[in-house]
Amino acid sequence: MTESAHLLLRDVRLVPVRPGDAVPDAPVDLRLRDGRVAEVAPGLDRDGAEEVRAEGRWVVPGLWDQHVHLGQWTLSSARLDLAPVRSAAEAVRMVADRLAEWPDLPVIGWGHRPTAWPEDPVVSMLDALGSDQPVVLIAGDGHHAWLNTVALKTLHLPLREGVVSELEWFDAYGRLSSVLGDDGTGPDAYRRTMEQAAALGVVGLTDFEFSGGHEDWARRWEAGADLLRLRMATYAAGLDDVVEAGLRTGDVLPGCSDLARMGPLKIISDGSLNTRTAWCCEPYAGPAPLGFPHGNPNQSPEELAALLARGRAQGLTAAVHAIGDRAVTAALDAFAATGIEGTIEHAQLVRREDVRRMAELGIVASVQPAHLLDDRDVSERLWPGRGDRCFALRWMLDDGVTLAMGSDAPVARLDPWLAMAAAVHRTADDREPWHPEQAITAQEALAASVDGLGTVAAGHPADLVLLDADPLAPQESAAATGEHLRGMGDRVAGTWVAGVRVHDPEASAT
Repeated sequence: MTESAHLLLRDVRLVPVRPGDAVPDAPVDLRLRDGRVAEVAPGLDRDGAEEVRAEGRWVVPGLWDQHVHLGQWTLSSARLDLAPVRSAAEAVRMVADRLAEWPDLPVIGWGHRPTAWPEDPVVSMLDALGSDQPVVLIAGDGHHAWLNTVALKTLHLPLREGVVSELEWFDAYGRLSSVLGDDGTGPDAYRRTMEQAAALGVVGLTDFEFSGGHEDWARRWEAGADLLRLRMATYAAGLDDVVEAGLRTGDVLPGCSDLARMGPLKIISDGSLNTRTAWCCEPYAGPAPLGFPHGNPNQSPEELAALLARGRAQGLTAAVHAIGDRAVTAALDAFAATGIEGTIEHAQLVRREDVRRMAELGIVASVQPAHLLDDRDVSERLWPGRGDRCFALRWMLDDGVTLAMGSDAPVARLDPWLAMAAAVHRTADDREPWHPEQAITAQEALAASVDGLGTVAAGHPADLVLLDADPLAPQESAAATGEHLRGMGDRVAGTWVAGVRVHDPEASAT
């Protein structure tokens, strides 16, 4: 990234990010210097600054996606899209078509959700295609994959007839390069992903990729994948490397600029809804194919607390994946026992008393509202009578929990405007909103998307988004508000990170 410039944004309209924030009725100027907002006032002297005329456009703090698997998202455009598939047989046909087109290449698919399929996906279905190429089909929740025998052998996995799931899959994912060779996640590919995010107004990402570490990021950064702010999480398997490097949450990653910093210790404490492995207080409806009617944890309470205690001793915050309500309870117990700070990632099904505990403990709810668009029907089928406690964003804000929103890309699209629209409207089709009593306002959704900042003010980092329309313009209905927010990604007129312009639609068009 180039050096931060002395810049003057002329005639911008401030958007009130938080309830009660007062903003001027008329446009103001913003002076950006040394990577920060230095002044906010009308009619500022130029004082040698480069000028950008905003002509009355609206400005908000830069948007963050607080939960991304950046390597997987970068790869997703090259993968076979299985999201529309409604049966194992249909998926096999799509794989057959891809192999017929490119017989000498492995098939990496993404996005199928087999919970409602009439048959279970099994290895022999893919083996029957007779290909000597690895076939790896990753489910839409990212928690399991359906492989052929060639892929199982290539990834050094025990042979089986069923899918590879949970921790075994997360570990195997890091070895995908042995299947793909040049796997499409080089620095140039990461740079393109960052450019696409910047075009939506994104200035920062928290990367929860399963593989890699700070040395990988140093190589990417040096090679030009340095456009946005980044927080790199580590999993328990990488904790020794983090300890050896002496990295604490917030430290600059070695070999990178101060835009790239150490993030949290990530613990996956339970599974997912679609695999029936999210750990719940009540059993799932229907059969329990894995033998756990309530889902199951990935660690005992003692093991979870020990991991968090080790993270705290290293100076790390924690990000605990907890989708089921029983997992949320256990995660809060571990937070309380260790005193570590951090987030609960997902918090998809919660009890009201646990929401209040989150507020009392100061634990942030890192949520991905766009998941409710995909999981609505599955939730009603597997968690009947519990939909009022799914994606309980209204409870969280009313009880004083801080929200931080993200996508979990590639599980959902890396698009903060989509996440905001889902949080406000809670439907993606012509049906009525799903439990609208848990909806939040557009202003609250925006506040949960800007990394804790309020209305743009002097002293803020110069991470800004210039918009052709007011994202909080009053609309006639929740549906209209949702539509308005979803369209804001096409109305980004400029994005700045630390005072450097990282997206200019006019330059992109030339």
